[in-house]
Amino acid sequence: MTTSVGAKSRAQIPARTLRTDRWWRPPVVTGAVLAFFIVYATGRIFMNDYYWVPEFQYLTPVYSPCVSESCVPGSVHFFTILPAMPVFIPIALITFAILAGFRGTCYYYRKAGYRSFFLAPAACAVPEPHKKYTGESRFPLVLLNAHRYFFYGAVLFGLINIYDGVLAFHGKDGGFGIGLGTLIIWVNLVMLWGYTLSCHACRHIVGGKLKNFSKHPLRYAYWNFVSKLNARHAQFAMISLFTVIFTDAYIMAVSAGWISDLRFVN
Repeated sequence: MTTSVGAKSRAQIPARTLRTDRWWRPPVVTGAVLAFFIVYATGRIFMNDYYWVPEFQYLTPVYSPCVSESCVPGSVHFFTILPAMPVFIPIALITFAILAGFRGTCYYYRKAGYRSFFLAPAACAVPEPHKKYTGESRFPLVLLNAHRYFFYGAVLFGLINIYDGVLAFHGKDGGFGIGLGTLIIWVNLVMLWGYTLSCHACRHIVGGKLKNFSKHPLRYAYWNFVSKLNARHAQFAMISLFTVIFTDAYIMAVSAGWISDLRFVN
């Protein structure tokens, strides 16, 4: 399919678009946010440090679960499945692969990425510069259809993050405690689960392939709930990016000793 400005199916006008508003602002802002997150996340996973606060049991979601023998003592909550890693290989490799795969193949992020980085198209009524359009039917874009499988991994990691959040109710002297880090972790959990449950794949899994909702009242109720969340999927997608970065940055700062955790209880 031909998509260039000079295509016969398009109005033959010299200007690229007749839009006079700042149509370029949304893709530029979105692209800047996505680029910042990619750079930050890449830098953090290669840092291999400052991800665990033993005093308060804070584990950053970027390194959760920590399953390498290289993980610092106490940060492994379940078991290790990876050997000690060389300094140039991230110990959060599995976490990054699953969660980056989930977000990278997400329908919203695909749209945002296409518009911001590939101008395909940059905005409505603004033709894209590519001469042909093949959709996601060819390699490597066809791999984006694995999104539904990454969803299952994201759910598993989300459950592990809840476990991390429970451990974060740890006092300075042992027992129960609440700090600013605890609250930050749980705000991030809410945003992450909002993003995960509002996913289009989740909506399909909950209510897809049903021919009669009245015969499946529970699945219909779940489908209604997820459908309401799905309407705000884009908001959850962007907000959760910032909460993940902020949570990780806060735990890194406490772990490195740059700041002290503000304690409310114990």
